[in-house]
Amino acid sequence: MEDIKRIKPAMLKGTVSIPPSKSIAHRAVIAAALSGEDCTIENVAMSEDILATVRCMRELGAKCRVNSKSMTIKISGKKTYRPKDMITLDCGESGSTLRFLIPVALSRGVPVKFVGHGRLMQRPLTPYLNIFKERGISFAAGDNCIILNGSLKSGSYSIAGNVSSQFITGLLFALPALRGDSEILVSGELESKGYVDLTIDVLSKFGIKIDNYKYKLFRIRGGQKYKSCGEIKIEADYSQAAFFLVADAIGCSVECMNLNPDSLQGDKAIIDIIKSSGARIVKGPNGGLMAKKTAVMHGITVDARDIPDLVPITAVLCSFLSGQSRIINAGRLRLKESDRLKSTASELSRLGVDIKAERDGLVINGRELLEANVCSSWNDHRIAMAVAIAACRAEGDVEITGAGKAVKKSYPDFFEVHDRLSGQL
Repeated sequence: MEDIKRIKPAMLKGTVSIPPSKSIAHRAVIAAALSGEDCTIENVAMSEDILATVRCMRELGAKCRVNSKSMTIKISGKKTYRPKDMITLDCGESGSTLRFLIPVALSRGVPVKFVGHGRLMQRPLTPYLNIFKERGISFAAGDNCIILNGSLKSGSYSIAGNVSSQFITGLLFALPALRGDSEILVSGELESKGYVDLTIDVLSKFGIKIDNYKYKLFRIRGGQKYKSCGEIKIEADYSQAAFFLVADAIGCSVECMNLNPDSLQGDKAIIDIIKSSGARIVKGPNGGLMAKKTAVMHGITVDARDIPDLVPITAVLCSFLSGQSRIINAGRLRLKESDRLKSTASELSRLGVDIKAERDGLVINGRELLEANVCSSWNDHRIAMAVAIAACRAEGDVEITGAGKAVKKSYPDFFEVHDRLSGQL
């Protein structure tokens, strides 16, 4: 059956329970598995990315039991890992799984083969490759895999701040358990600081201490042991809430439930982005969060250096603002599940938006209503969901090809929620 989602223009209305944070869940699964002790992770959305991390931790010796119905992952008992000739870790299309687990797997001291799908193995691994050369770790790359042979040791590691923070997170997982102290030196300004904050926060819940010196230096005492946290509940995801909050800001009425106002998630910045456009952020009748469209909304400039995942849906917001908007410092989006600057500009252009992709950003001139058309998901969950929200204010039906498969990566029931809110079930 062809995977096409047809959306009839309609203002979304109702309440939505925002799904749990994929970023925090990845980190909790890895830390719990490294403890080798009983731990229950509650409120986990079993997306393809999270299941890839679970699958890999099982290969590394963890006992993980997934209950999709109750949204829990139980990690129990002593690790069953035994040295093998080679470990094979299938990361699916999950960049977090791949980059977080490369240092963890190398601490095992046996060859490891990482397998990826889609564009995963086209996404850069340069910081790790530089480390491998310095530390005598051999690597060989294939079309959809990379094979590593060597052992990660404690010591001093240098990483440029303008690459993905996922490389720092990977080292923060592995280095505490090694013999000897380590440090990570960051050159330049660290981008996506919020994701590193999430890592350090989750590690602390599992007994691991990281000393952070203004994001320029991280000191890690060696010989630390991961300890069970007993139970940990994953908080709601601001990067997913962003789709519905932007829907509100363009005229819908969706109340977003369960968001933590004190969250460390960097994507909580969507609230400030919406406010900067002239829209209001208010509490809904059930205590949830809503945005309110106003008559004074205007073009904005958004620095995406620390919030790359918000760019597609922020571009949708800008598509309806009067005047010109710019999204800057977003060059890293060219190396995501799709080239997100190109794909965002392409699909919003199909809907009649005056939008141009530049080297590291987008320039958008807003309009009142969009046009009907057939769009592509680019096999990218955030593009599929962004187009669906934009379609709320189209003058005719919008079709999205590859939509169902794309959203399985992070928000499997997104279109069921969307249809309920639009009255199109």
